[in-house]
Amino acid sequence: MADTTRITVTLTAELVAALKELTDDVSGYVAEAAARELGRRLVEADLQRHQEKHGVFTEAEPADARSRIGGHTRAGASTGRSSR
Repeated sequence: MADTTRITVTLTAELVAALKELTDDVSGYVAEAAARELGRRLVEADLQRHQEKHGVFTEAEPADARSRIGGHTRAGASTGRSSR
């Protein structure tokens, strides 16, 4: 098991109630959500560095990448980026 550190986090009563309806392990749920967000931000930073070095993505590139990694798309998402 990974080392852990106990911290205090303040959440609204409504949020805590909703979390308790979803899981018996609120701490684990919050830890997983934080890890996902950190991972998302790391990927976003990597993509930004790539574009700074190689130019902005074409409209087709993000769609191609999503299809290669399982077809996941965000509803209504648009790249809004111009071609290189």
